Amino acid sequence: LAALALSMGLHGRALSLFLRSLQMREVLLCLVFVACQSQAEVAEIHGTPPAELRVRAIEFLETNMPERDRGKLSAEFLGENIELALAARTEFAWAASVPDEIFFNDVLPYAVFDEPRDPWRRELLELSRPIVANSKTASEAAQALNRELFKQINLHYNTNRKRPNQSFVESKELGRATCTGLSIVLVEACRSVGIPARAAGTPSWSKKPGNHTWVEIWDGDWHFAGADEYDAGGLNRGWFVGDAGDARADEPQHRIYATSWKREGLYFPLAWSEGDQSVAAVNVTERYAKPPSAPVPANGVVFVRVFERRGGERVVCDIELLADDGAVLAHDKSRAGTSDLNDMPQFTFVQGKGCQLKLRRGIEVLEFVVTADATSPLTIELYWDELAADPRAVGGDPMTKAAAALERTRAIDARLADLRVERAAEMEAKALIVGDKTMRWLEKSFGDAPEGKRSLWISMHGGGGAPADVNDQQWKNQIGLYQPSEGFYVAPRAPTDNWNLWHEGHIDPMFSRLIEDFIALRGVDPDRVYLMGYSAGGDGVWQLAPRMADRFAAASMMAGHPNEAQLFGLRNLPFAIFMGGDDKAYDRNKIAQERATQLDVLRAADPGGYEHFVRIYEGLGHWMQKKDAEGVPWMAEHTRVAWPKKVVWFQDDVLHDRFYWLGRAPGTAKAGEKIEADVEGQIIRISAGGAQGLELWLSDELLDLDKSLSVLVDGKTVFEGRVSRSATVLRDSLSARLDGRLAASAKLVLEN
Repeated sequence: LAALALSMGLHGRALSLFLRSLQMREVLLCLVFVACQSQAEVAEIHGTPPAELRVRAIEFLETNMPERDRGKLSAEFLGENIELALAARTEFAWAASVPDEIFFNDVLPYAVFDEPRDPWRRELLELSRPIVANSKTASEAAQALNRELFKQINLHYNTNRKRPNQSFVESKELGRATCTGLSIVLVEACRSVGIPARAAGTPSWSKKPGNHTWVEIWDGDWHFAGADEYDAGGLNRGWFVGDAGDARADEPQHRIYATSWKREGLYFPLAWSEGDQSVAAVNVTERYAKPPSAPVPANGVVFVRVFERRGGERVVCDIELLADDGAVLAHDKSRAGTSDLNDMPQFTFVQGKGCQLKLRRGIEVLEFVVTADATSPLTIELYWDELAADPRAVGGDPMTKAAAALERTRAIDARLADLRVERAAEMEAKALIVGDKTMRWLEKSFGDAPEGKRSLWISMHGGGGAPADVNDQQWKNQIGLYQPSEGFYVAPRAPTDNWNLWHEGHIDPMFSRLIEDFIALRGVDPDRVYLMGYSAGGDGVWQLAPRMADRFAAASMMAGHPNEAQLFGLRNLPFAIFMGGDDKAYDRNKIAQERATQLDVLRAADPGGYEHFVRIYEGLGHWMQKKDAEGVPWMAEHTRVAWPKKVVWFQDDVLHDRFYWLGRAPGTAKAGEKIEADVEGQIIRISAGGAQGLELWLSDELLDLDKSLSVLVDGKTVFEGRVSRSATVLRDSLSARLDGRLAASAKLVLEN
C-alpha cells in the first residue's frame, strides 16, 4: 500500500493523510478504489494535484461522517460519490470558482439529513445536466432545476408519504414527499452539477403553528428557494419569507438552521427524530430575521386548511372573516395542489371573542364559528363534505350516537396527528411560548404504562420576587422533590421572576398547552394529570386548581399561601393541603388550617364533592423534610371525573370560557361570578345569579341526547327539546382544547 501511495505521487501532507487512513478499512478501500481510476479523468483545480484533492475529500467526509454511517457504506458508494463530485467541478463553469471549504461541505457530501443512503449522484447528474445546459450562473441553474426537475420526475408535495426524510430514490418512486423530502431532492440535484447546496429550516415558527424546510444555494453568497416552489421573480422569495422574518436566534426552537457536514457543535433539530444530534448545522437566523419592532396588542390568530373530505385532497375556496354584524373584516383563499401544508391563510381576531368564517366554493356557501381560546394561535382543518352535512350549515340530518362516537374518534386522531407535527419542536426544546412569555421545563419519566395511559405530574417551584438565578435554583431543586411510581414528572420554570410566579394570566394557557403537548407526544391520559407545587408553587396550586379543576385528576398544595383564591371550583377535584405547623410566615399555617375547615364545611353541605386530605406537620417549619411526598400516592389513587353531574364554577381574576360542560360566550364572563349547575335525568338546573351568555357543551356521557331535555336557569325554564349532535361542535371542542374525554358532541346556547 505504501508503494502504491508512492507510485501515485503522494508526498508530504497527502502521504501523511493516506497513511493515517490505513486504520480505517472502509476509508482505505475507498481510497484505493478512487486512486486506481485514471488520474486523467480529473484535471488539476487551482493547482491542486488530483490525487491530493481526493485524499482531502476522503479525509473531510471521514472526519465529519455521522456515526451511524461508519463501517456501513461501501467503498464503491463512497468512491463514486467523490469521483462524480470532483468531475462536476470541472464540467460546470460555476463550480470551478467555489472555494474548497464550501465545495467539501456543500457539494461533496452524499447525504443531507439522516435519509437512507441511496446512490443518487449519477442519476441526478444525468437528469440535471440537460436542464442546466443553458445556464450561465449557479443561481440560474438552481432556478432551472427547481422549475423543471420536479415536473420531469412527477414528484410534488404530499403529506401521504413514506416518511418525512425520504431519500431521492424513495421520493421518486412514490411521486410524493413533504417539504423535507423535496428539499433533499433539490439539494442533491444542485450538488450533482457542482452547485453548493444545503437544506434550511426552522423547528417551529415563532408566531404560528408548524414548521418548514427549504433550500439554500451558494453563488458568491447564500440564497434560498422553496423546493418545488419555483418563483419566476428569482431566488430569495417564497410564501414563508414573512414567517422566517419573525425567527429568533436566541430561541433554539425558533431559530433557522442550515445543514452542514462540518461538525462545529450545533445540530439540526429533526422533527421526525426527537433528540437526534447526528445532523450538523449552522445558525443562519440573521439572514432572514427582520429587525425587532415595537410590541403590538395581542390578538387571536387562526390558520385554516380546507379538504374535500377526510383523507381527501385540499380544495381552494374563498374565505372571509366576518364581524358580528356580518361585515367582512378580511379575505383570503385556502391553498391546494402542491402547496406546502403550512402555507395557509391566516386570520386575526380580537382575543377572547372568537371569529366567524364564511367559506365560498362555486355557488356553495358555508359558515364556521371558531370558539376563541387562550391557546391561540390555532390551526383548524375543515372538511367540506362534513360542513355541508352539518345541521348548523345547511340543515343536514342530526348525527346518531354511533356516528358521533365514530366522528369523535376520527376528530381526536386528526387533532393528535396535527399536534404531533406542530408541537414536536417545542417538546424537543422543552420550551413553549404563549404571547410574549416563554415557559421552559425539566422532566423525568417513571415506571411504564400503555400508550395513552401515562400520567402527567406538573410540579411548580418556589421562589418569586427574587433574581433569576435564585428562581432557577428553586426550579432545578423542584425536579428532584417527588417521585411518582409511574408517569412524566415535569417541573416548569415560571416565565417571570415576579412574586406571583404562578398567579398570572399567562400561566393558564401555558399549562393547557403543556398538557396538550404531553397528550399528543407522550401518550398521556387526560384523566390522569396531577398538579402540585411547593412554597410559591403552592401559592400557584391554591390559584390554579380551582380555576382549572376540569384539567386535573387531583392536586396537592405544599407550604403555599392562597392569597385571595376561593375554593368553590374544587367541587370535583380531590385536593390535599400540606403545611408545617411552625410555618408562620404570612400566617401560612393558620390560613392552611382555616382553608381545611372551609373544605370540611363544603364537604358536609355537599357530600358528593370537595374530597380533601390535610396534613399539618407539628414542629416543622416551611421545609417539611419531604414528609409531604405522601401526597403523591394519594393523588395517584384518583382519576378525573370528566363529566360530573354537578359543577360549581367560580370566576377568579383570570377568566375562563369553559369549565367542564359549562361555557360562557366570549367576553361575557366576569370576575367573582359563581355558577352552580347539576343534572338529574334529562333536567339541567343552573343557578347563575343573572349571568348572561351561558353555553352548555353536552355529551351522551352526561345525558341522553336522543331524548328531549329541559334547562332551567335561576328557576326559569329557558329550553325544552332535543339538542342535535354535530361534527362541527366536536371539532370546535377539540380545536379549543385537545382533550378527547371532554370533547362535546352537542352545544346549546342559552337565551337567559
